[in-house]
Amino acid sequence: MWTLIQMMRKYDPAAKHVLEIVLFYPGIKAIFFHRIAHFLFSNNVPLLPRAISELSRFITGIDIHPGAKLGHVIIDHGMGVVIGETAIVGDGVILYQGVSLGGTSLEAKKRHPTIEDRVVIGAGAKVLGNITIGAGTRIGANSVVVGSVPPNSTVVGIPGKIIKRGIREGEELNHERIEADAKTTGDSSSS
Repeated sequence: MWTLIQMMRKYDPAAKHVLEIVLFYPGIKAIFFHRIAHFLFSNNVPLLPRAISELSRFITGIDIHPGAKLGHVIIDHGMGVVIGETAIVGDGVILYQGVSLGGTSLEAKKRHPTIEDRVVIGAGAKVLGNITIGAGTRIGANSVVVGSVPPNSTVVGIPGKIIKRGIREGEELNHERIEADAKTTGDSSSS
């Protein structure tokens, strides 16, 4: 959890104090509860993992299935974030409010996305199905992504379209560039 707190201090200019993050950031609380629920779920403890998940959702507004596998993930603001059972989320990923990592199948198999390291998913975006979002990718707010995305890409729109490739490490947080990238490619779906 300490790594997550340090990441939050680095990426959130509003984070002034460690105690403030621990006490008042819902994403930190949701990850804490998830770590406990996931441990119990992975050890086949019945009911309790889902009960912890429900309590966490009630407290934070963030719904993470106990089966989801999460690295060091920042959930910024967090209200309405949904992460499905078979989702895999890497390190350095940032999810903004209203993001869904959802499934598109009723079969008991891998049906949620895999999000590789350093991906930033904008507010309200939906990433659906057993797809992979490559490392270093930016997904614009309110986009709906239903196909795999190669690393270091920018995706916007409904359905999500790649508007830029070649994002360098460290640029994935530059959301202000998404609109400019869309304009240079002639994609009006981001407006």
